[in-house]
Amino acid sequence: MERIHSPKWTEIAEVELVYKTKVKASERPKISSSIDTYDLLVSVWNPDNIELYEQVKVLLLNRANKVLGIYHCSSGGITGASVDLKLVVIAAIKSAACSVVLTHNHPSGNLQPSQADRKLTSELKNILKYLDIRLLDHIIITQEGYYSFADEGVL
Repeated sequence: MERIHSPKWTEIAEVELVYKTKVKASERPKISSSIDTYDLLVSVWNPDNIELYEQVKVLLLNRANKVLGIYHCSSGGITGASVDLKLVVIAAIKSAACSVVLTHNHPSGNLQPSQADRKLTSELKNILKYLDIRLLDHIIITQEGYYSFADEGVL
């Protein structure tokens, strides 16, 4: 049987895992509590957008709970933002994170988690468990405060 198309092996994409940082390990912020997480988030979140549209970010942490980086997962509308769990997992693996903190804002100012928030938390926790990566918390933030799934015992 004659092959019509032969593969062009030189045109196949190469996959490379790279994590680059300009921050010294000793200078990385350490997360010890939900208030540490909130303080860090407020310092990096654009205050002009926190009450305008929903954004989802993931803090990537090493074994000592020092922040390796913040992955901006998605931006959505006024009432929600979609999250591709595969991309969250890719970011965690690429940074060699040992744990993550899922975060998002509620433009309405309401700190109570929605059913979608609870479902997302549960799904992400289950996926990460198989990779030996802990979901330490899911924090919902507003300009006036935060809600911590871990503090409330629902993680």
